[in-house]
Amino acid sequence: MFVSDHPSALLDHLRVPYAAADGHGRADKVDDGLHGIGVQGRRLVWPAAGGVPGAYVLDGAIPLYAAVCGDAEADALLGPEWEAIGAVERAGQGVATVRRHPDGSVFLPFDPDDAFVNLVSERYVTIDAPTARSVVKRSAMRAYYRVRPAMPRSVQIWLRRRYSAVQARTAFPRWPVETALDELQAFVLRQLAAVAREAVPWIKPWPDGRTWALVLTHDVETERGLLHVDVLCDVERSLGLRSSWNFVPRRYHVSDDTVRALVDDGFEVGVHGLYHDGRDLESLETIRARLPEMRAYADRWGAVGFRSPATHRRWEWMPALGFDYDSSSPDTDPFEPQAGGCCSLLPFFNDDLVELPITLPQDHTLFVILRETSEQRWVEKTELIKARGGMALLNVHPDYMLEPDLVARYRRYLERYAGDADAWHALPRDVSAWWRHRAATRVERRDGHWIAVGAGADAAAVALEAPAYAA
Repeated sequence: MFVSDHPSALLDHLRVPYAAADGHGRADKVDDGLHGIGVQGRRLVWPAAGGVPGAYVLDGAIPLYAAVCGDAEADALLGPEWEAIGAVERAGQGVATVRRHPDGSVFLPFDPDDAFVNLVSERYVTIDAPTARSVVKRSAMRAYYRVRPAMPRSVQIWLRRRYSAVQARTAFPRWPVETALDELQAFVLRQLAAVAREAVPWIKPWPDGRTWALVLTHDVETERGLLHVDVLCDVERSLGLRSSWNFVPRRYHVSDDTVRALVDDGFEVGVHGLYHDGRDLESLETIRARLPEMRAYADRWGAVGFRSPATHRRWEWMPALGFDYDSSSPDTDPFEPQAGGCCSLLPFFNDDLVELPITLPQDHTLFVILRETSEQRWVEKTELIKARGGMALLNVHPDYMLEPDLVARYRRYLERYAGDADAWHALPRDVSAWWRHRAATRVERRDGHWIAVGAGADAAAVALEAPAYAA
């Protein structure tokens, strides 16, 4: 449908059909200094370089982390014929303009692919210059986790509860829901549709007509949790559900019989670091020292998935771990040791690694730190995820969820959605496999109709309407 002068991370994520021009792609640029995606002589274009990196607001409400080309620079690139159709603001002041040419082309004063990657990779942390207050907050959290092993647990909980009120006020990403990525994608799709003068096809996220996904995972942090795996397994078995269990191989002994019994019963096993001592992803040196043993346990268990202890993560390092998927990033979570999140309710790629974000609040945060008395917060976020066609991925720890009332909350939550015919109840490894099939599927127009072609064609569905979150 479109021709682009370079590969597009955002269009690849949505599976919008386009061809990347080979060679230099000069024919697909409006003018020097512009990148573009074109169709029938009209193009969506943006600056090829330059601009001022920072935190902005697009279209009146969409958080935007990107290098933005100011109006003076845009005038020099475009000439006088372009009219303003939207604004980019900073601190309430307009700094750049979205523009439209009489031929129907549209100019964005930022690179939409960079804006997309800056969110999912959490590069927004470095783009938005940290304030003194945020530096103090991060330093205090690092200091806390260094001394935590020497603290009585009651003191740990007291400190976490005291600090949670500050964490909950984090401006970006907002908690419990951050919609910046959804809104950015919807904005770009609207501009593409205006340029194309027709609805833009894309591949829906889920297979076989499912409209959302529910994925259950567990991190087993201690031997106590290992001894009580069946408490939560029994709840899931009774409802016909299965989950993934992430073990720490050098913190406690995980027998081959335990792994085999879970796998034979339809559950999945993953790797949760090596020691759970806060250092598994501390540095490249530590990773190099520990990774061979982590990989050995992964091979022994048949594990294809990884979640780092305390959800420590660094975008550049995660693909080097050699797993099929990683599930260490929340969509938004100010309460974790590494606060922040990828802002995504869907899987996405980090190089060749599939990232499965944790999109529901973790049990320890809800029931211990925030002292919630029911599963209602899970339900509220799940309903939002359903409405947006996303993935509700839950992480529950058997170490903390043993009291009858807590188990009852978990059961009530699962009972609510176990029979949902629109939900894809999938293991993480199945979601990752589907996401790879989806990425190997393209959209083609045949006999006037858009169809899916490729590895996932039998299960994929092509949409012409905007995603649910674009409404």
